Amino acid sequence: MDALNAALLVNWLGFSVGALLYLMLAVMVFRHPPDREGRSVTVLLLATAVLGLIWNLGELFVYIFRDFAIGTDFPILTAAAYSALGFLPSVVVHSAENDMGGRRLLTPVAYTLSGVAAILHFYSAISGLAVPSGSALILLMFGAVSLIAGLLVFNFRQSLEKKMVWGSAMLVFVLSGVHFIATPEANSWLVELTAHQSSVPLALVILYQNYRFAFADLFLKRAISVMLLAGVAFSLYVWVAAPLLRYHETHDRNDVFAISLILLLWMATAFAYPWLHKLAVWTVDRVILNRANYDDVLNQLAARTANAGTTAEILSTVSRLLGDVLTAKSVECSEELSADHSISDARVISGSDRAEMRIITTERPYYRIAFSSLQGGRRLLSDEMAMLESVAHMTARRIDALRVNHERCEQETREQEFSKLAAEAQLTALRAQINPHFLFNALTTIGYLIQTTPEKAFQTLIQLTKLLRGVLNSTGEFCTLGDEIKLIENYLDIEKARFEERLEVEIDVHADLRTVRIPALILQPLVENAIKHGISESKKGGRVSISATVFQEDGEKFLKLSVSDTGDGLGIEFGEYRDGVGLRNIADRLRSHYGDEARLELVRTADEETLATVILPVSDLSLRERNETQARVAMI
Repeated sequence: MDALNAALLVNWLGFSVGALLYLMLAVMVFRHPPDREGRSVTVLLLATAVLGLIWNLGELFVYIFRDFAIGTDFPILTAAAYSALGFLPSVVVHSAENDMGGRRLLTPVAYTLSGVAAILHFYSAISGLAVPSGSALILLMFGAVSLIAGLLVFNFRQSLEKKMVWGSAMLVFVLSGVHFIATPEANSWLVELTAHQSSVPLALVILYQNYRFAFADLFLKRAISVMLLAGVAFSLYVWVAAPLLRYHETHDRNDVFAISLILLLWMATAFAYPWLHKLAVWTVDRVILNRANYDDVLNQLAARTANAGTTAEILSTVSRLLGDVLTAKSVECSEELSADHSISDARVISGSDRAEMRIITTERPYYRIAFSSLQGGRRLLSDEMAMLESVAHMTARRIDALRVNHERCEQETREQEFSKLAAEAQLTALRAQINPHFLFNALTTIGYLIQTTPEKAFQTLIQLTKLLRGVLNSTGEFCTLGDEIKLIENYLDIEKARFEERLEVEIDVHADLRTVRIPALILQPLVENAIKHGISESKKGGRVSISATVFQEDGEKFLKLSVSDTGDGLGIEFGEYRDGVGLRNIADRLRSHYGDEARLELVRTADEETLATVILPVSDLSLRERNETQARVAMI
């Protein structure tokens, strides 16, 4: 294929693709009119589509009929086509100044230049002069250069990226004007592509200026896909089909070979289209729109909200991140208390340059995040709607989990408080259980001693006072083993005054163990049981022994507290604690504090002694007391 034929092929293909692109733009304008941007946006886009269609269809018609009717010209149609092309730079200027806001200084000048050039084209067509008019092309070329300079001066607030975009499009138009003036007939295919197809970058720039989000997904992805497909088809024909067909002409002509080759290349372009479309989508999303990767957005939200401790923190994180992703100038979060909504209602509501995301939790209140003033006339597309649906669902479940955790923590706190109050009530009840019979006996004994031995009666009264003060003034759940022993010694001193020689007492507790903390009043009921069920029931009396030792079991240390007596042991059922409230109270308190780690044992030994044993884990004593104290301080 020679250079002339390649140039003609580029023009045929270029005008066909250009007409298709501008037709797609016109369809998009009618099917998706803007809601809030205003009528001027629709008119501007529609004008772009009409001008592009006139240019591409007009030139395509001329090329087709030149081929079928050699020498036939269509001056009016050519003038109309070049006039439409001349107005496209004015639309670019109009779009650029729309993006600036405020007064439009260059737009009237641009349209005036395009109107004068159109008049010159039609004058040449009517007068029989060459079309397009050389004067009109020169006017448009120098006018475009002046407009570029004017936009740089008056449009200084725009970013460098936007200046480069519309500046490059205008320069392409200037180069096309130079080509039309110098060599109006077909030249190399590269020159023809740059000159005759300058309307395509102009249209893309118009869309990119202010409406990139509103029309990019609806138009640009399809447009770029078509352009890539056309480029692949053209490349396959120029670099594959044409050389093979030219080589085949040296052999016997076989039409089957030519048809098979064309069909094979056609199938190759069909198979290539999905990848070309993916490339177009990537180009629009990542390069033109600079859209975030929605999978990364979901992962970031999941990571950030996982560490949030409150609902407000979760909503703030979601609002801030999605506001940046959707380019929203305003983000508002509010509670939704209305009972008119159900779980089946839409989670995402979208409109022109705004969107709302409803976070429907298991229980009310629900939440609503509103994104408004989306930049560039942006509208939510299907992938963005799906992303917001996922975010709404994920956020709702995270809030539900947080609420469940808070409720569980509150429930555990309440249960701990109830358990603590129950333990304190048990301890209070135990303190109140100081045997009234013992108290009456002690007072009777004191009355008897007052008559016989006043000094001993006084000492006994002092011991009874110490005992009552120690029991009633102790408010903590824990005390040291030494304090418990002192309380028991006061109790036994009173009982000695009552039983005299019938009661013997042995206390074997090492000084190092007296600092160990144990539950308060854990031994006194055992000593009281030994006196009540052992010594008092024996005519000859007996001995009460109290000891404390430390032993190791399975690598852990335990404290063993023992209370034994040599009495008859009447009324005690061994192995189970059914003889009174005191023993059951001790067992329940041990279970509450230590679970299965502590135990109470009551047995009758081979020496005919009653032995009560309390076993406690030593390592946990100080820690448990410290935790109880901290919890009590926090409650206060």
